[in-house]
Amino acid sequence: MKSDVIHVTNNGVGVKDARVQAERVSAFLGLGKKDALHLSLLTEEMMGMMLALTGQTEADFWIESDNNIVSLHLKAATAMNAEMRKNLLAASSTGKNVAVKGFMGKIKDIFQRLVEPADDSTLPTAAFAQGSSSQPNSFASLGVCLWSLSQYKASLNRGVGVNKDWDELEKSIVSKLADEVQIGIIDEMVEMIIFKSFN
Repeated sequence: MKSDVIHVTNNGVGVKDARVQAERVSAFLGLGKKDALHLSLLTEEMMGMMLALTGQTEADFWIESDNNIVSLHLKAATAMNAEMRKNLLAASSTGKNVAVKGFMGKIKDIFQRLVEPADDSTLPTAAFAQGSSSQPNSFASLGVCLWSLSQYKASLNRGVGVNKDWDELEKSIVSKLADEVQIGIIDEMVEMIIFKSFN
């Protein structure tokens, strides 16, 4: 199942419709009150990140379900060129942007920099994840997965991050509720996907 696609902007256009869409998907899937709340909260966090983006940013939002796995999608055009893409793929998996605060702030920073990279110096440096993951991966055959929550957690487990990163992760609604979050590039589009399994 794929929901209607809602066009959203960081000026607030479509954000309310996206929230309503989450409610409709919950009803369609017959989710219980708690699961419906979780889907609503994940949508709220995604829309909050969208509203926090700078410049004039537009994206498409939709929700898909496959058996008991629900995925929330946010897709926007990117100014990525071949050279930037090459440099991005070569980025260190342990780098981080110290100016970015909070877990969702880090995700917003990655998404923002992929949507509007002015030059190579603006490319994100916050814990990239490349390669395979045991979690669902929509980028496996279609594009390149640049960041993954599960691999970010693994890097912190290996001591790559500092205690503050763990604190931010533990306080994040998304990291508590989502099974996986991925950001990747498919063609000239950057996409963020939040995966949540409902039993």
